[in-house]
Amino acid sequence: MVGSVLRIAAGTALAALLAGCSMGSMFGGSDDASYANINASQTQVAQAASGAMPAIATECPPIRIRGGAEFYRSYAGNRTSDPTALRYQGVLDRVSRNCVVSNGIITVQMGAVGRVIIGPSGGEGNITMPLRFAVQRDGLAVFSQRYDVAVAASPSSANEFSQTVENVAIPYVGGEQITIFVGFDN
Repeated sequence: MVGSVLRIAAGTALAALLAGCSMGSMFGGSDDASYANINASQTQVAQAASGAMPAIATECPPIRIRGGAEFYRSYAGNRTSDPTALRYQGVLDRVSRNCVVSNGIITVQMGAVGRVIIGPSGGEGNITMPLRFAVQRDGLAVFSQRYDVAVAASPSSANEFSQTVENVAIPYVGGEQITIFVGFDN
């Protein structure tokens, strides 16, 4: 009971202390009365609206790892059912994208980071990971490109790789379903 009374008293004291602080306007505006009744003119509104894009066009399309293309395996002697024949396996760890929208075009920069894991039949050496980036608009491919990413692999290192694709321009009219895909080109 004494603990409850002390908590209530401490809460009341904190509230009183904070009430005495002056932090200005809650939304960062000015308390100056000279701004109280100012409205933008129709010309100012029209100028601001001329460069505005529809709200949906300012969003970057999602990026996804394509189902069935999230890993890449290489086997010695093409013995895919023998786990001891695995030379290496590539996996994707992270994908990302960044977009700029201007004049009905979405310009995308996209990337992927992955790693190569050396298997029982693998060893040190140069490995090429076949990575494909694609963009679909309403179910149709508008961009698809394969990149052969070189990896200097060693059983004792992390064997990370990354690939970035820049300046992919996607026409945008409005209301389209746009998706970015990345995965290994099996």
